[in-house]
Amino acid sequence: MNKVILIGRLTKDPELRFTPANGVAVTTFTLAVDRPFLNQKGEREADFIPVVVWRKLAETCANNLKKGRLVGVSGRLQVRSYETPGGQRRWVTEVVADEVQFLDRPRANEKDPGLGAANEGIEDIDFDFNFDESISEGDDVPF
Repeated sequence: MNKVILIGRLTKDPELRFTPANGVAVTTFTLAVDRPFLNQKGEREADFIPVVVWRKLAETCANNLKKGRLVGVSGRLQVRSYETPGGQRRWVTEVVADEVQFLDRPRANEKDPGLGAANEGIEDIDFDFNFDESISEGDDVPF
């Protein structure tokens, strides 16, 4: 079984490209995902995870996501290698996403993806929850 689920923020705007052979859309972006613990200095660390999205979902992500947006990604982990022009073998580990959920609203100067056929595979979730708050057993959950 190969299933990855992540929630994080984009570190920069997504990059949309098209494959040279048949023009299939592919978008890449990096998610900063907080680790669930503090380091020895009491600071929170993050992992920076490359994500690849294909076809219509790639175009939708490229058109509607920007740096700093909070998203949920579901997909599979992929490890691949390639050879550099200098003859060195390089390894790449990335998440190939089959589902992307927008978990916050776009800022005033960004487009709102809305709900429609153009956003196939994307669910727009509206909630108001502060992830920095801790919830203990017996507390009322805000949703």
